[in-house]
Amino acid sequence: MVYLTTVLHQDLKMAVKNANYWSGVTTLMPLLGGFVADAYLGRYLTVLFSVVIYLMGLILLTMSWFIPGLKPCASKMCIEPRKAHEIAFFVAIYLVSIGTGGHKPSLESFGADQFDDDHAQERKKKTSYFNWWNSGLCAGILTAVTVVVYVEDRVGWGVAGIILTLVMAFSLLIFLAGRPFYRFRAPSGSPLTPMLQVLVAAIAKRNLPYPSDSSRLHEVSKAEYAKGRLLCHTKNLQFFDKAAIIEDREGNGNCFPLEKQSPWRLATVTKVEEVKLIINMIPIWLSTLAFGICAAQTTTFFIKQAIVLDRRIIGHSFIVPPASMLCLTALAMIISVTIYEKILVPMLRRITGNARGISILQRVGTGMIFSLITMIIAALVEKKRLDTTARGSVPMSAIWLAPQFIVIGVADSYTLVGLQEFFYDQVPDLMRSLGIAFYLSVIGAASFANNLLITVVDHLGEDISGKSWFGKDLNGSRLDRFYWLLAGLTAANIFVFAALASRYSYKNVQQNMVIVDSYGRDDVEAKAEAAASMERLDNSRGLYLM
Repeated sequence: MVYLTTVLHQDLKMAVKNANYWSGVTTLMPLLGGFVADAYLGRYLTVLFSVVIYLMGLILLTMSWFIPGLKPCASKMCIEPRKAHEIAFFVAIYLVSIGTGGHKPSLESFGADQFDDDHAQERKKKTSYFNWWNSGLCAGILTAVTVVVYVEDRVGWGVAGIILTLVMAFSLLIFLAGRPFYRFRAPSGSPLTPMLQVLVAAIAKRNLPYPSDSSRLHEVSKAEYAKGRLLCHTKNLQFFDKAAIIEDREGNGNCFPLEKQSPWRLATVTKVEEVKLIINMIPIWLSTLAFGICAAQTTTFFIKQAIVLDRRIIGHSFIVPPASMLCLTALAMIISVTIYEKILVPMLRRITGNARGISILQRVGTGMIFSLITMIIAALVEKKRLDTTARGSVPMSAIWLAPQFIVIGVADSYTLVGLQEFFYDQVPDLMRSLGIAFYLSVIGAASFANNLLITVVDHLGEDISGKSWFGKDLNGSRLDRFYWLLAGLTAANIFVFAALASRYSYKNVQQNMVIVDSYGRDDVEAKAEAAASMERLDNSRGLYLM
């Protein structure tokens, strides 16, 4: 936002739209990168290739400040940016987007792959992995919006580009140094093919009667059990169960040999359940877009507000760079994640008996409530700023923005971390890079939705009152009304999300060989409890056990 408005001289509305477009592309590209990682390259190689592209973008961004033909116009009389610099800038940041598309989903899921889901203690530790992953990210953000932003503001954008390029290159060296110790998962081909096979098989057998006993649905043999995790059969979306019905093609009660059945005609219960998982996640994904729109304001309108407020501290001798306000969000997220992990989770475990403390979607919903509070605070503060400006008073201190930056950080610690864990955990095992990409795509789609909302509100405001809510600058805008609109949309969305979350059926994996409970016990009592639980499931739902 600072770069677009000060270096490229774009107005408020155009800068916000360009920032949202870039954010949207950056967070939607992981859908492609995650697919490539899961299907073809594997997560390790995808990280390596994407870092190279990422570095190309950072190098071009840095060169655009030092090569004479690419440098921006240095004169204060410049109204329009130099075209060569503008092209270099956008090419560079979109190269970063492409690099991020492979880097973000693959690196995060590769880290989670280092924990064994079939090992009780490692599975328990993985529930903390996403908390500490985000704490590390926030530490990076904190450094970026203080040290790097200070260099940009006081030394130069080109020098900051050098720093970022060196940091990324050094991180690549660290990643390569760990290679002897990593666990690798080989790519298994397109994860979309088995899903398409289930759909084709279900449609082909749509007229077959549903079996009275669901244990008669096709599942893999005992010999194949150890090759992957089998999912328990569920009763929702029963149409897809027909893909697992074993046909009697001769009409004499003798089933067609299973080994001769095409996967486009017969699917396993596990493959069917994986399709159900993806379909069940779609409403959850859609209901989180409102949160993403609220989060998008942090790096756009919130920063623009900081630009026009008084940011002087330490005896008015030091001016805080606008983007450094994001350090409050990063700090709030680090502190909130730490409190949640070290205090709330152990306490909630004793109350609920859930290894996570509360369910993943309950955590996501809690963050949505904090995002609603953020929009209410932002609307009140912006109205006060407009009133202060109208009276011609001394500009408000930027400290007034602290509550909204802090509360959105708390919201992120619940919703964003929860979404990462949700999409990684609930997708089929072979789609976990795509799972992280699904989480990132919430932010990407929300950025585009935010642009669409701004456009619609802009036109409606002009049609109804003759004045847009988004003027050339903040003083000619009515951001407070836009924040109230977002607060209303978020409040309505929370009720929708709560209804969907209460009906959501989590992935249910059949236990194999060693049976452990949610606290990681591996003893006779735990085995007996789990076995009894599985027997009850078998009796009540016709679970197919090998």
